[in-house]
Amino acid sequence: MQNRICVIDGQGGGIGATVIKYLKRAYGEGIELIALGTNAIATAQMLKAGANKGATGENAIVRTVADAHCIVGPIAITWANAMLGEVTPPMAEAVTSSLAAKILLPLHQERVEIVGIVKEPLPHLVEKVVEEKIKEVLNHV
Repeated sequence: MQNRICVIDGQGGGIGATVIKYLKRAYGEGIELIALGTNAIATAQMLKAGANKGATGENAIVRTVADAHCIVGPIAITWANAMLGEVTPPMAEAVTSSLAAKILLPLHQERVEIVGIVKEPLPHLVEKVVEEKIKEVLNHV
């Protein structure tokens, strides 16, 4: 069975699309990339970036993360009502309760300050995700 990585994003899907492009370039068809959007636009952008499959909305996210090996997305996917309300409480609970490894990017729009995090551009963060963290997860599956 292929390693299943769920990439979750909302709003315009730009973060998720960037993550998927980098993962696809690094791992090709060696992993199964599932795009999970909090809205249809985000899902469409991640599919366009190269995800193998995609689904949208609360039920899709809640059901799919249960079978994931790894979940990647902005930290706000773990916060109820984040992303202007697109992340519902059941979505946040499903992500945090999933047995999958979670790799969270410190990007958010909420009025939250995470102390100790160095602000870096999205491409630098995604390079670290792909080159370091995903390798660690895949080596332990």
